[in-house]
Amino acid sequence: MVTETGAPPKTPVPELDPAEIARWQAGGGELAELLALARERVGGLAAVRLGGARPTVLVTEPRAVQHVLAQHADRYVKRSHRARLLIGDGVLSATGDAWKNQRRLLQSQFTGQGMRRYEQRIAGAARAAAIRWADHARTGREFDIATEMRHFALDTIWRSLTGFVLDAATEAELELVGTVVAALPRLPDDSVEAHEAVAAFLERIDAIAHRAIEAARTAPPGPDGPGLLQVLLEASAERPEYTDKLIRDELVTLMLAGHETTATTLTWLYLLLDRHPEAREQALASGPAGSPERREALQALVHETLRFYPSAWILPRWTAEADTVTGFAIEADTDLLVCPYLTHRDPARWPEPERFDPTRFTRPGGRPAEQGAYLPFGLGPRACLGMQFALRESVALLEELLPAFSVTLCGTPPRAAFGFTVRPDGPTPAVVTATAGPTG
Repeated sequence: MVTETGAPPKTPVPELDPAEIARWQAGGGELAELLALARERVGGLAAVRLGGARPTVLVTEPRAVQHVLAQHADRYVKRSHRARLLIGDGVLSATGDAWKNQRRLLQSQFTGQGMRRYEQRIAGAARAAAIRWADHARTGREFDIATEMRHFALDTIWRSLTGFVLDAATEAELELVGTVVAALPRLPDDSVEAHEAVAAFLERIDAIAHRAIEAARTAPPGPDGPGLLQVLLEASAERPEYTDKLIRDELVTLMLAGHETTATTLTWLYLLLDRHPEAREQALASGPAGSPERREALQALVHETLRFYPSAWILPRWTAEADTVTGFAIEADTDLLVCPYLTHRDPARWPEPERFDPTRFTRPGGRPAEQGAYLPFGLGPRACLGMQFALRESVALLEELLPAFSVTLCGTPPRAAFGFTVRPDGPTPAVVTATAGPTG
């Protein structure tokens, strides 16, 4: 069949039955539940009416994911970022040439040679965490896993940005970044009203950011030398766009991206190990401490945790021009939701997707070969800059904690909360016992 112009007809993206949406709305369900229903009922490319003039297109099929995020990223763009009122014009929310220039400056800091300057800082934060856990074990007191992981991740990124160890007063102020992020889903749609709702928090975040900038500009470097903030200040000498405002935005962006997602991943990892203690034993039995085999096994624990709970569970995009994806027509001015959370749970690509199995990432053929099938940090030109940083700090912490401490959870959150990240919806109280571990 052809149209009057001789071209084959455009096949619209199949749509989820509106009755299913009505039932979901009546039940007060989560967006993640509706998207999972659309993937199950319709497939890897599904149109869902979420209240706009035209349906939103859900993208979970790996070839379609690759098409949208990597192969034709210029056609599928970011229009805004949910955290823009917090991060301003930082690299996460920037677009166009500004984004390209900002990303180019930062990219060298998070790959290869650039990462080496942060290894001692990461190791120092991991050792400090081990000392705190040893104190918890000695006293037998209960503590919150999520709080500990936030402290570690925030200490790591603060050392990397400034060259200084995180102190208690600074930590208390920086925790406001997480407070604003947690509030984002509940803020008014109007940007002015939303800003006013968290203005007091933003003022305090601004104050500590500007103090850090001034210290980097005028004070001697920290014990580990100058941090990433110094790179931004050096850029300002040659690039006028790097005003104190943009440096502040990049600093807050890096603090947000550099600790919120890592802390959440590590919290989930310990919740998963509580349900699957054999995974800890297998990782520790993989090789002696510090060996490549041990590091590979620890990294597999992180990867399997990220398969369950990716750093970016949903990636909104907007079509700048009409396109065809895996045979289906996508009109211009269409909103898309790429959903790694659902792609990672696709039984067609991941056998027994609800089973926690880190060996998927160590044994041949354990994971899909398709690039779009696993994307915990996104994919393509806008993939997360800090992927290697996050993996290194996570493995560094596990090298310190996993063989040295046995964790007993005293309660587990009832469900996951889907916001900026997928996080446990509740406290994660635990006690730890010091142990030599199976292999020391």
